[in-house]
Amino acid sequence: MSFSLIVTELRMELVSNMPQIRILLKKSPAMAFTIINETASRIGKKYGINLSLNFPQRGKIEDFESYGTENVGMVFQRNSRNFLIARDLIKSKAIEILDKPDVHDAYMYEGKEGVRVMLENSRLDILPASLHVWGKFDDNITKFCDWLLINCYQLKPGVEGALSDTNSKL
Repeated sequence: MSFSLIVTELRMELVSNMPQIRILLKKSPAMAFTIINETASRIGKKYGINLSLNFPQRGKIEDFESYGTENVGMVFQRNSRNFLIARDLIKSKAIEILDKPDVHDAYMYEGKEGVRVMLENSRLDILPASLHVWGKFDDNITKFCDWLLINCYQLKPGVEGALSDTNSKL
C-alpha cells in the first residue's frame, strides 16, 4: 500500500460524492465535514489506518478541488512512541527527496520522538504513530510519503490491512 494509492482512492470517492457534499455544505457545513471524514475513515479502515482530512483555515472546506490533495492525516499505531527505523534515516531521506526542506526533530518529550519537515508551502509532522501533511502535496511529497509508509510505518505495498491486529481497534 502506498500514500499515493490511498489519497487517490480518497479523492476519487470524494469526487464521486461531490454533488451531495456541495448540497450539505450549503445546508450544514458541520454535517458536510462529518460526511467527508466518514468517507476518509471508511477508506482508511480498508487499509488498516485512521485517515482524515483537515480544513485548517476558515472556508477551506469549500475548496472542493483540494479534497484529497492536501491536509491529510494518517494514524497508524496510536501508542507508538519511537520510530521503527532510525530518526536520522527519516531526516536524511526527506533531504534527499524533497526540495530544500527544513528538517528537524520535533515533539521530543516524555520519551517520544518525531520529525518535522518544513517546506515553502507545506509541513509534514512525522510521528511514530502518525503522519500529517499540512498543505498541498506535490510529486516529491507524495514520493516521500510513499517511502515513509513502507519504511517508517512498514506498510507493505498492495496489502490491505497491513497493520498488526493491535491497530484494528482504531
